[in-house]
Amino acid sequence: MGFWNCFEYCAFIAIVAFFIGRILPKRWFHAEMFPYASYSFEKNGKIYDRLHIRKWMNHVPDMSRVFTKWMPAKKMDDNYRENLPLLIQETCIAEFIHSAEGIAGFYCISIWPGIGGFVLGMLFMLGNLPFICIQRYNRPRMLKIWKRYCTETEEMENENTYAHADTEL
Repeated sequence: MGFWNCFEYCAFIAIVAFFIGRILPKRWFHAEMFPYASYSFEKNGKIYDRLHIRKWMNHVPDMSRVFTKWMPAKKMDDNYRENLPLLIQETCIAEFIHSAEGIAGFYCISIWPGIGGFVLGMLFMLGNLPFICIQRYNRPRMLKIWKRYCTETEEMENENTYAHADTEL
């Protein structure tokens, strides 16, 4: 009985967390601030290469592929520059939601006291860990692209300003 109660609780938490993630204000999440900024040991996401994350990250379930109208697509298409700030914020939200789910999973210990509840809580946390790693891997890469784009845009604007200044003389 304890197993099924924990299972139902974890399923409920996952569903509720998804909807909370959709309604949380995006302005609360800043990719370059704690806890979403890369830690020095992460080397801007490069540490996750040791986990071979590129090989398996596209094979885990992705809610943006399931609920296409509720979540922005994670594609680098022609409009990616316009969508990049939103995608970066979405990585923060996803990390927050998966972390909260993992922590909430330990309530299974109260539902099913003993080793069974602890094991299910750990499994729920470990089940969310790959998704947290994916966000922490992708975010620095997206930030790098965004900063490069902003620098290029700024340089282009400066060049245009100088070009117009020369013609006005």
